[in-house]
Amino acid sequence: MTAIEALWRERVRAAAAAGTPLCLRGGGSKDFYGREAGGDVFELRANTGVVAYEPTELVVTVRGGTPLAELEALLAAQNQFLAFEPPHFGPAATVAGCVAAGLAGPRRMSQGAVRDFVLGVKMLDGRGELLSFGGQVMKNVAGYDVSRLVAGSLGTLGIVLEVSLKVLPRPVAEATLRFEMDEAGAIERMNAWGGQPLPVSATLWQAGVLHLRLSGADAAVRAACARLGGERIDDATAAVLWQSVREHAHEAFALAPGESLWRLAVPTTAPALGLPGRQVMEWGGGLRWLAGPADAAVVRTRAAAVGGHATCFRGGDRRGAVFHPLAASVATLHHRLKKAFDPAGILNPGRLYAEF
Repeated sequence: MTAIEALWRERVRAAAAAGTPLCLRGGGSKDFYGREAGGDVFELRANTGVVAYEPTELVVTVRGGTPLAELEALLAAQNQFLAFEPPHFGPAATVAGCVAAGLAGPRRMSQGAVRDFVLGVKMLDGRGELLSFGGQVMKNVAGYDVSRLVAGSLGTLGIVLEVSLKVLPRPVAEATLRFEMDEAGAIERMNAWGGQPLPVSATLWQAGVLHLRLSGADAAVRAACARLGGERIDDATAAVLWQSVREHAHEAFALAPGESLWRLAVPTTAPALGLPGRQVMEWGGGLRWLAGPADAAVVRTRAAAVGGHATCFRGGDRRGAVFHPLAASVATLHHRLKKAFDPAGILNPGRLYAEF
């Protein structure tokens, strides 16, 4: 146990004994996400550094407070990257914050979610106990890897001290194609492409334009370009486009006063939602962003009607319901997990849901 870990363990134990809520905070780049957390601010940026990196094994272990940009620079030097393309949303983003938020970028549709790359986690739970789950290899065993629970938990289960992540080599070749088509046409086309052996790594539809990114072997990318047609945009422009989507710097995500940004996860085959506001589609149609002064009940009802769910990603009242209401059985599981990891309820209470 390091000196920082020992110090933090005592602070958590004291908070649990006194019933004092703690607001866990790394770089603060995702403070806007989730419900408003109360409690004493617990700064976690001091716990930094690379614990182990084996480029040939495609795995890296780092401490939670390590800047995300620093980790990505380390990987880039070996021509590797975090294939789920986590958004930073600010220069101070940390690795623990990346995992705790569980947010992935445009490549999520082809490579998987954050939890799919978490191999192991060392954490402090709400009792101040040091826990370790998983390891540095992807195991093929029955059961659920507890370390994956941390992804998307927003600090409600524990403080991430270390995390081991699977990394991948960067694609040899990439190309981005541009097509003009309406929303219904884009949904149909993206689903058709999804059922074919094409090296699709990202899609983006907005305002009548569909962008398609292809990644992989040079021959596969060239063959796909010739087969699909469309207008190929130059690599520099494409890099700026996909980075702007990843970091929400694209104009489609800009909000006027009083507007909110909604994140709707739906089946890729879901039809046009018909909701008022500006819409962006990613992940082959499985992720739909809605920007505007939309009514929460209307958005959630429509998302549920097509088999999905909706999150108020930015804006809105962060003291109210941000995430889609849980079914009773799922809420019970959430309560039990929270009780198991944080019986005193001191870690980011209310950040996910008001009840826990």
